[in-house]
Amino acid sequence: MHRIVILFLFFKTATACSQDLEIKHLTGNLYVYTTYNAYKNTKVPSNSMYLVTNAGVVLTDVPWDTTQFQPLLDSIEARHHKKPLICIATHSHEDRTAALEYFSKKGIKTYTSTMTDSISKATGKKRASFLFTKDTTFNIDGYKIETFYPGKGHTADNITIWFAKDKVLYGGCFIKSTAAIDLGYTAEAYLQDWASSLIKLKNKFPSYKYVIPGHETWSSNRSIEHTLKLLKASQK
Repeated sequence: MHRIVILFLFFKTATACSQDLEIKHLTGNLYVYTTYNAYKNTKVPSNSMYLVTNAGVVLTDVPWDTTQFQPLLDSIEARHHKKPLICIATHSHEDRTAALEYFSKKGIKTYTSTMTDSISKATGKKRASFLFTKDTTFNIDGYKIETFYPGKGHTADNITIWFAKDKVLYGGCFIKSTAAIDLGYTAEAYLQDWASSLIKLKNKFPSYKYVIPGHETWSSNRSIEHTLKLLKASQK
């Protein structure tokens, strides 16, 4: 009876964690992890990624749900027997930066652009320990992870990340999911620049196989085109 109770409690806890943190294999050694937070009184999924290498794990962005900082790290170590080496945040909003200082204290090297850091400093957001001033390629265990600034869009500082080996384009909030019905939060957006920035991104990496948006479903690789349609509709 005692064992049954323990198993029930374990199952209940595991189920609760899975509702707050979802990890799904994408391709190769790349995984998408999703956490949730409230936006306009609705529970909204936020997508981030990680790459598993022999040297360790590369995180792109952070959990939006602050209760999932440590569960993410624990889940990665339990699943892959690796620890994160670095984390690259794609812009200054909390769904991308909230865990940066937490991760830094765990020995993870956290990175943002200097533009993101200046905005984070001015707005009181969490800041990274390391900065880059221009598009940067991280070479880790034979993998190339390229940051690319396409121009203004969702924010002034939004960057994207290209995983060359697997032809995966991580767009963060710069790219909207095909499930999105509008552009979401646009108080800091540059609507007049966004479309040209998207076209610049598409021209930079025309051979992508997967496109990962910052929120909602990532099952389609037509998210750039869908974002362009949403931008066009918003200007009518």
